[in-house]
Amino acid sequence: MILELNIKNFAIINDLKISFTKGFNVLTGETGAGKSIIIDAVGLILGDRSNKDFIKIGQDKSIIEALFYLENSSHVKELLRSYGIQYELDDTLLITREIHKNGRSFSRVNGHTITLNMLRKITSSLVDIYGQHEHQSLLNSENHIELIDLLGDNDLLLHKKEIRRNYLQLNELKNKLSKIVTDEKERERKIDLLKFQIDEIDSGSLKSNEENELINEYTKLSNLEEIAKKLNSIHSILDSNDYNNSSVIDELNKVSNILNNISKFDNNIKEYETNINETIYQIQDLIRDIRNYYENIDYDIEKLSILEERMELINKLKRKYGNTIDEILEYRDNIEEELNIIINNKKQITVLKSNIEQLNIKILKESKILSKKRIKVIKAFEKKMIDELYNLNMKNIKFKVSHEILNNSNINGIDKIEFLISTNLGEPLRKLSKIVSGGEMSRIMLAFKSIIVGVDNISTMIFDEIDSGISGRTAQIVGEKIVNISRNHQVLCITHLPQIAAMSDSHYLIKKIENNGNVRTIVSRLDYNSKIEELSRLLGGVDLTDTTRLHAEEMIKMSKKYK
Repeated sequence: MILELNIKNFAIINDLKISFTKGFNVLTGETGAGKSIIIDAVGLILGDRSNKDFIKIGQDKSIIEALFYLENSSHVKELLRSYGIQYELDDTLLITREIHKNGRSFSRVNGHTITLNMLRKITSSLVDIYGQHEHQSLLNSENHIELIDLLGDNDLLLHKKEIRRNYLQLNELKNKLSKIVTDEKERERKIDLLKFQIDEIDSGSLKSNEENELINEYTKLSNLEEIAKKLNSIHSILDSNDYNNSSVIDELNKVSNILNNISKFDNNIKEYETNINETIYQIQDLIRDIRNYYENIDYDIEKLSILEERMELINKLKRKYGNTIDEILEYRDNIEEELNIIINNKKQITVLKSNIEQLNIKILKESKILSKKRIKVIKAFEKKMIDELYNLNMKNIKFKVSHEILNNSNINGIDKIEFLISTNLGEPLRKLSKIVSGGEMSRIMLAFKSIIVGVDNISTMIFDEIDSGISGRTAQIVGEKIVNISRNHQVLCITHLPQIAAMSDSHYLIKKIENNGNVRTIVSRLDYNSKIEELSRLLGGVDLTDTTRLHAEEMIKMSKKYK
């Protein structure tokens, strides 16, 4: 339900705040006071396209806000979650529209900017405006089958649920089948390609850590000459046979002899001598190792060539199948799995086709049962609608539910359902959307809502122009039906008829005020005495008299028996 509506800088409205209540809310006011402007503002909240002409003269932008309470609105909450929008813990939802002078507009839900299409999807389950075709769920023929099903019993709904469950499963199987069923030549080409790639990778006999080992070995073999040259130089430095040049070992031996000669004077020096001698032994071991290494160097050109070929093979596979050996091996495993799936497709295709056929049989069987149940609902619904419309003074009305059996079933079964109507004698049955009169449309919607009042999920209903062309007893009946609807829904109704206004739970008066050449609209919620005055005005009294006051009081008193 709509808790609050805030309108700022919109047409002749400066800053307007209306707090609505549960039940039956009525808005009245003289012609031109701004009732239609309020409906236009609500229309923007519901997703109407904006127009910069809405902006109040002298202002840069208009802002319209509506605060909703999401009572029993699980569908809306689910939709909000799918859009990533959080609703408040108290189940409130704030919708904002901004219109700017440059023609741009913005839509926000709880502070999240959304598209106009998203806004329409959210609000379509919150509000119906009767009198403006674009907001009437009944005018969309795609909704008619859902509306008929609302009137069905639990057994009908169970069959419908089973059809939908099977239909979703059917689509899933069809999608799987479409992914694996391909042209036979394409299938063979794919098999050949995958086999070739697997064989090419397998022929390389790749090992996970092989590449680093190959690089190290190749680096060593390709630099053996340089290694031998440097090691020989090191060997000469450490232990030279050249008597003209002293080696490291020679110098260390000299140090050892000196320390030995002076150690007799100080025992601490003996430790230095020991350390030097250990160093000499270590260097002598190092000299032997270096000599053995370069003396055993094998300049194997053939082995180097083999390494180069191996590395080239790996690089070739890397260019085609992955950046590393591990990636190549992973790719190989993946395409082997894909190959097995393609090879086994024929068996899988057979199983899928069989399952699809069985589901089609199930869906058709359930659809035929559902169709029979819908026909019963349709017959009862047609009679109820004609009775309701007759009571609303639409004496020449003809109403029919068109029902066709489709060749192929869909998620709703095999039925195509559409509501048709003729409002005047001699006119053919037409789609509801072809009805021009807002008053007629509002009464048709009122009749329909009176029938489905207990099962309709839309929480707020706004009736505009519902009193067009009616008066007297018909107006009284319209008011009674709105009261009945307001027991389960919030109703906002704009009316000129006292019979309807008298039955409201909350009455709002819309006034246009002129001050120093400026015009603005204000809205006030009426107390009992103010309501008496407004009803008296609606009854036709220019001045409030005792007679009109008594008449107004009597109307309010009489309205209580319908609540």
